[in-house]
Amino acid sequence: MFDNLTDRLEGIFKKLRGTGKLTEENIKDSMREVRMALLEADVNLQVVKDFIARTTEKAVGLEVTKTLSPGQQIIKIVHEELVKLLGGTTEQIRLDGRQPVTIMMAGLQGSGKTTTSGKLARMLKAKGRRPYLVPADIYRPAAIEQLQVLGQRLDIPVHPSTTDTKPVDICRQAMLAAEQKGYDTLIFDTAGRLHVDEDLMGELKDIQQAVQLSEVLFVADSMTGQDAVTVADKFNQDLEISGVVLTKMEGDARGGAALSIKNVTGKPIKFVGIGEGLDALEVFHPDRIASEFSGWATFLH
Repeated sequence: MFDNLTDRLEGIFKKLRGTGKLTEENIKDSMREVRMALLEADVNLQVVKDFIARTTEKAVGLEVTKTLSPGQQIIKIVHEELVKLLGGTTEQIRLDGRQPVTIMMAGLQGSGKTTTSGKLARMLKAKGRRPYLVPADIYRPAAIEQLQVLGQRLDIPVHPSTTDTKPVDICRQAMLAAEQKGYDTLIFDTAGRLHVDEDLMGELKDIQQAVQLSEVLFVADSMTGQDAVTVADKFNQDLEISGVVLTKMEGDARGGAALSIKNVTGKPIKFVGIGEGLDALEVFHPDRIASEFSGWATFLH
């Protein structure tokens, strides 16, 4: 995960560790290299500019301490700023408040919404919740069947949706069924498109109004980089998403989406998908991800 960026930063940090004295010039040289590393990682240009400006300002105004070398202190600043870039703190899914909890999975076709719906249901079931999977994609061939198969594998109930029912009606009916059967968490697997269009957004807005959603999770393929960020921003403007799920993180050598999406949309990454298995969904921890970049914690000792 993020191998390319990790390798680049590791090289920059090795040079920094040997720096005995910090000057404005060698700080700027280091920041120029970090800037190039982030741009090559497909991080949003404005995000990179702001990141470098903040980091440079802190490094130039550094109070030298006895516990860390000057180079280590800059590494520490870069690390702290990267944690902020990734969202700062871990954001949990909202399971309190009005019950049943209603979660809509939204995103483009091929982003992994259906599989992620199953993975999330499995995670919530393990926490003692009673999830109810709701297939609301009536357009993609076998989308309903795919979720039914996942439900069987996970022993989680699936709403008996049909392709001749409007998605908003499916969601309303599922709400009634959940209340009757005592399910406390509904996960709506909605239709994607090859690109954002008004019909899709209109359908999602209808669902949002009909069932009073607790969460709108935008599901994106992290390997699509800035495309994922651009589409997330559009969905957020139209729908007011509450968080992001980045899928296929294990195959993302660059990390541009993960490092840009919070800054651009203002909404946190809540989960990451890291493989094909139905247990391969994890809560997103910005500090841990930042520390994984070439084992940064070891650079500080």
